[in-house]
Amino acid sequence: MTFTLRAARADDYPVIASWIPDAPSCIRWAGPLLAFPFEAGDLETLLAKPDSRSYCLDNGAAEPAAFGQHWCLTPDAVHLGRIIVSPRLRGQGCGHALMSQLIEAAQRDTGRDIITLRVRRDNEAARRLYSALGFEPADEASDEQALFMRLLCSSE
Repeated sequence: MTFTLRAARADDYPVIASWIPDAPSCIRWAGPLLAFPFEAGDLETLLAKPDSRSYCLDNGAAEPAAFGQHWCLTPDAVHLGRIIVSPRLRGQGCGHALMSQLIEAAQRDTGRDIITLRVRRDNEAARRLYSALGFEPADEASDEQALFMRLLCSSE
């Protein structure tokens, strides 16, 4: 299966909203600032952050395969967040494709070589993926529920 990262479009957000079935899932995905339930048509606006960019992973189907965003967290780092794969496509390589391409896009879009993210400590699959991609835990910025991870990319 071929995956291509593209800018998220307005018609993607209702599909993405359908992947979030309840309040605990919403918190795991978007954090406590996105209240559940939300209107699917409002999701694009609700997820907007200053200088953020939203992307979908396209596999040639009518609906996106995955979604993720990036925004500048600090002057020297770009943060990846709201990462989610379609429930129907989990375990098929979408997460790896999304993350690899999202890292490249974040670097290209911002010029920053430090990439950060947060992952729930109990999300073993995501933690394994992020570690395999080179992310390392940053304990000083982690808490009881979420592990803060950092990747230093080469600027070549």
